[in-house]
Amino acid sequence: MTAATDPDEERLARVFLARVVEPGDEAGGQWVRERGAAEVARRLRDGGEPLPGVTARKWAGLLARAARAEPERDLAVARDAGVRFVCPGDVEWPRPLDDLGDARPLGLWVRGGPSLRMWALRSVAVVGARACTEYGAHMALTLAAGLAERGWVVVSGGAYGVDGAAHRGALGAGGATVAVLACGVDRPYPRGHTELIGRIAAQGLVVGELPPGDHPTPSRFVQRNRVIAALTRGTVVVEAAHRSGSLVTARAALRLGRHTMGVPGPATSALSAGVHELLRQEAVLVTDAAEVIELVGDMGELAPERHGPVLPRDLLHAGARRVLAALPGHRAAAADEIAREAWTTPDDAIARLYELRALGYVERHGDGWKLTRQAMLSVRGGRHPC
Repeated sequence: MTAATDPDEERLARVFLARVVEPGDEAGGQWVRERGAAEVARRLRDGGEPLPGVTARKWAGLLARAARAEPERDLAVARDAGVRFVCPGDVEWPRPLDDLGDARPLGLWVRGGPSLRMWALRSVAVVGARACTEYGAHMALTLAAGLAERGWVVVSGGAYGVDGAAHRGALGAGGATVAVLACGVDRPYPRGHTELIGRIAAQGLVVGELPPGDHPTPSRFVQRNRVIAALTRGTVVVEAAHRSGSLVTARAALRLGRHTMGVPGPATSALSAGVHELLRQEAVLVTDAAEVIELVGDMGELAPERHGPVLPRDLLHAGARRVLAALPGHRAAAADEIAREAWTTPDDAIARLYELRALGYVERHGDGWKLTRQAMLSVRGGRHPC
């Protein structure tokens, strides 16, 4: 925008261009960057010679759209639906979207009360298969709930499957969630998620690049994914086949320098094959919210160390554990034999054996020592006391 450009004129021009230029069109983004939205809008309204970087055919299509665009009407329809238009330069504009360069959205239509810019500062995308398994839905829901409980905003695409489970997990935890749609935010898609998207708008935010009433297309779903990736600190993929659209989001996150994570599934599952390939090449494996936050959060927000249960024998002194391991499994042994197997002296072995007897691990058999019945049962069950 030049210094002489009226901000209101520039905003209205961006609303106009949102109806004319497809999301992610880098040629259109370059025009706006170099000439300002108002000048680009004027050129499209007036027709004439094409702007650089487009064919005559594409220019004709843009002019046809421009002839039908009514930005004042779009703003009025949005206002009646409780939707606002946020564009670069506004206080609410999330600056991470600027990382998209000329593919940056011309503006975003936002439905819901909170500030999109503030919510984007502490947000994570959770995406995945539409036709997910029960495992995928469970992992998405619990992961999103865990993130929401820890004060993180869960961002997804509002679709069936993993997206819907992620939104429900955040809502169920009383947390924050954002749905980024590939259509007008006043016309929820898919229709089966109308109630869910209404809940998101009431408790969180519904966001999209397309003006009121616009419909989704396959290319718009793909372009929507770049917004999800850019808006958030990182993207978690929960179940994705090799050609899943959620992998587009993950790769966009990688290009933008965002954290990219994947939740593993069964090795035999085709729905997890794309995630596994992502994990083999570039992504970080995560299994819960704490591990996600360790990556995307602030310094010191570490996930707890993972370990098995603490067993009584884990509390033994190292010397006592060596003596216990030296006892034969099915017979008594003399103290000097046990000492040799434990690489210690007979006196030390005897001291450790009395200690182990007090704890119920061994018992005296004449001049020898033997594992107790309790310890023997542990051995038979595959849990040798050492």
